[in-house]
Amino acid sequence: MVNVPLKDRNVYEDFDVETDILYYRLGSLGLVSFHGSNYNIKKKLSAEQINRLRGNEVFFPVTSGCYVNTALISTIEDNTIYFGSTGPESKRVPLSRWKAYLLRSHLSRAHSHSAQ
Repeated sequence: MVNVPLKDRNVYEDFDVETDILYYRLGSLGLVSFHGSNYNIKKKLSAEQINRLRGNEVFFPVTSGCYVNTALISTIEDNTIYFGSTGPESKRVPLSRWKAYLLRSHLSRAHSHSAQ
């Protein structure tokens, strides 16, 4: 994808999964719900596209059908992932204590590998 400034492109038609999408949820029959900072987009994807999306290392599974963008997480507290501020207007995803532990471990490993 060509890097086009966000203001010059229509995020509903031309979004970059790694930089624009906070999290996504897999639905039935190939329907995927993408959640950005101020929009939600549903798209029908092929099985191959879904497998490629699920294989993207930027995303971490927090439930069987919900994957969060680890690069855009601002904080994890009270078993909730926050994107941006922790105020009532922020996008957030709940997760179990166990998944919160696994995600924190994943983030610390990823951070230590990038520091080397």
